[in-house]
This record gives sequence, C-alpha cells and structure tokens, in this order.
Amino acid sequence: MAGKDGSMTSLAQDLTGAGMIRDSLRDGLTAELFTDLASVEALWRSMETAPEALATPYQRFDWVAAFVAGLEAQDRLRILVLRDAAGRPAALMALLIARMRGFTVARVVGAKHANYHMPLFASHQAAGLSAEEVEAALVRAGQAAGIDAYALDHQPRFWDGSANPLSARGTPCASDAYGLMLGPDAEATVKRSFSGDARKKLRAKERKLVEALGPVDYVQATTPESIAAILEAFYEQKRTRFAAMGIANPYTDDDVRRFIAGATAPCEGRPAIELHALIARNDRRVLATFGGAVNDDRFSGMWTSFDPDPEIGRFSPGDLLLHHLIGQQTSAGRRAFDLGVGEARYKSSICDETIELVEVLIPVTLRGQLFVLAANAASRLKRRIKRSPQLWQAVSRLRKLRRS
Repeated sequence: MAGKDGSMTSLAQDLTGAGMIRDSLRDGLTAELFTDLASVEALWRSMETAPEALATPYQRFDWVAAFVAGLEAQDRLRILVLRDAAGRPAALMALLIARMRGFTVARVVGAKHANYHMPLFASHQAAGLSAEEVEAALVRAGQAAGIDAYALDHQPRFWDGSANPLSARGTPCASDAYGLMLGPDAEATVKRSFSGDARKKLRAKERKLVEALGPVDYVQATTPESIAAILEAFYEQKRTRFAAMGIANPYTDDDVRRFIAGATAPCEGRPAIELHALIARNDRRVLATFGGAVNDDRFSGMWTSFDPDPEIGRFSPGDLLLHHLIGQQTSAGRRAFDLGVGEARYKSSICDETIELVEVLIPVTLRGQLFVLAANAASRLKRRIKRSPQLWQAVSRLRKLRRS
C-alpha cells in the first residue's frame, strides 16, 4: 500500500470553501475536487446505492474509507466528482496524490489491494461519456490542482455490460482478471463451475478430512472474536507462504493491517470485505481463509490462504472452501463472483469470464508527458515478462536469490 513516503505532498493549490474546486469545462461537464471523505459521503452513498449505479465493490464508500483510514498521510486524498450540464453527478473517483521521481501523480485509491480501479458511475447512461469528455475533465481538474499526470491502472474494459470510457485509450495490463456469473440456483451454479469429476474428488477429500480431524465448519466471520481468530490464522498462513516463495510479505505492513481490520469489522450493513473460512470444529483450527470485497451484486476475491501443513494440504482445504463459497454466494443473491487479477490454473478452470484490464496514463503538464513516456515503457516491459513463462520464471528465480 502506498503511503509511507515522506516526500508525499499535498496539492499546491489552496482548496477553499467545502474543500473543493469547481471548474466549468468546454464540453458541459463540471469537475469538483474534494479533500476529505466527510464532505462527499452523503453524495457518494446516494450514488453507489442508486438502482442504475455502475461500480465495482472497490468503489464503495466503506471500502475506500477503510483504506484511507489506514494511511498515515491522509492529506493526499482527493475525491473527484464529475457533473453533467444539468448539475447531476455523473462519475466519482477517489484518488491519492503522490510524488514519484519528482512528478506529482494521481492514482486511484486502493493500490494493489483493489482488483479494479474503475470510477463509480451514477448510471449506465453516465458511463456512456466519451473518453475525450472524461479525459478533458481530468486534465482541467489536474491543472488546477497541480497534478502532472494520472496513472490509472486496472481499468476494466467492460463492467456489467457497459464499456468503461476511461479504458478506450488504455494499454493492456500485464494480467487480466477472472470472473463467474452466478445463476439463480446454487447447485446448478456449482455444477457449472466444477466438473462432475472435480466435485467427486472434492467430496472424497472432504470426507477424508472429516475422518482425520472431525467435523468441519464453513464460517462467515461476523463477530469481533471470529474475525480476529481468522485474521490471525490468515496472517500466519501468508507469512509461511511468502517465506517459502522467497518474496516480501505485504501483510506485515501496519497500514495494510489497519485497513483490513477496518474493512472486515462488523457494522450495521455489510462490511467492505467479507471474511470466510474452513474451520475444524473440535480444536477451531483454521484450515483455509477467503476474503473478498462485496457490494449488493458481486463478491470480488482479494485473498485466499490455507494451512501449510502437508498433512492438511492433501485435503485441498482452499479448494473445498472455494467450492462452498460459490454456492453460498449464489444463495446470498449475488449475481457475480470473481477471483481477481492474475493467472492461475484454478481460476481459468472455474471462471467463465476473462475481465480484460488496461492501464490508462493521462498527462496533464509537459512534465507529465515525460512521466507517461517512462511509465509506458515500464508497463510494456512488465507485460512482456508476465506473459512470457520463460521470462517470468527467470524473474522469480532472481527474486528468490535476492531474498536469500
């Protein structure tokens, strides 16, 4: 998660009044830039709960608020609201401002913890804005705010049947994401996702797991005690996993842990992140965990972990939990389920949709054009490495050598 660099700076321009700037654009759009969540909370919540809203779970107010609350430098937050000619809100983006190699760069809140960085659109009609309109709004707001460039990665090309206007001029990300449309019937959805042979093997593994450990429970954590126990196991499982892989563990970061604690905490509505686990009933051993960002319609997987003990691993507790979770989410009334960004065998075998992602780089100043040139070159190299098995294996070996 970004946020600990002492060189991070606030905007050069003093934002007055309610903490916003208002800028009329030649195409009829109006841009407002807020500097705190409280000033825009009522508007944000009304937009995200509107029947026609178009957004991923990572654009929920509660998800962004939890992420921002974990940051030390909260003065870097900017919320951009675009209004149409009639003054109606059309789109909202939560941004963090950072100094990168001498450039002032705006990125969508969430960093690598958000699978998708698409704006919150008030409706499918609002998502019909042209790329030129949206970019013009961003450039004019950026000029007033002292931003050199926008670096907007993980933009879906399409979402819920609508094109994302920001993606029109984007370049492909190194990895795509994988999703599954959920049907009205849980059993039918599970059968569509897992072959008959796969379901048979999972039933056999679950039976043997119960024979070895006793009864097991599939749990959605909803109390402070259950959340704390599952997160403790999750952090330990991830620590072991990353150490074995020879890569840095992002979950040791205090900002990240504050974010996860806030996002999974019990609340009156639904938490920003749902936490699920497979637990041995007799000794409460957590065998596998799964966390996902949620809204009314979708569960979007953010992480999974499993007990590293080989004796437990042979029962595939992560696969058992995922099998159960797809059925549970269907029964809960959600329409879509995704396993996030990155290639993996289990994702492609279960999911029926590839969610294409692009990176959008928008220069605001002449300095920003230099940043975009350099960032484009770096993105092309990363994409080439990630999509070449030989290059990716070489990089992975080098990482392990450096860590050791």
